[in-house]
Amino acid sequence: MPDILVTVIDREGKEHQLEAPTDMNLNLMEVCRMYQLPVEGRCGGMAMCATCQVYVLSDHSLPEVSDAELDMLDQAFFVKDNSRLGCQLHIHPELDGLRVQLAPEA
Repeated sequence: MPDILVTVIDREGKEHQLEAPTDMNLNLMEVCRMYQLPVEGRCGGMAMCATCQVYVLSDHSLPEVSDAELDMLDQAFFVKDNSRLGCQLHIHPELDGLRVQLAPEA
């Protein structure tokens, strides 16, 4: 399965169906940026900022949150129980159908 579908709800509430390749070692932040969604990712995907924060709305089994990601989320604005950094969600077949919402800008 080379591509999966991910639904991203932007900050205005509009849903976007994104096709994400599973064979390019991309993360969710990079896929959002490919589709020109307003995800900054100032640190370039190093979990050193929270400008790619998303709220996970689906019940997918996600990888454990790393200490670096937890540290960033502790410093971020608008954090919820379902917050994750898009740069830490790597695209793989098990994420097919993932549904997320972009967190508000700080």
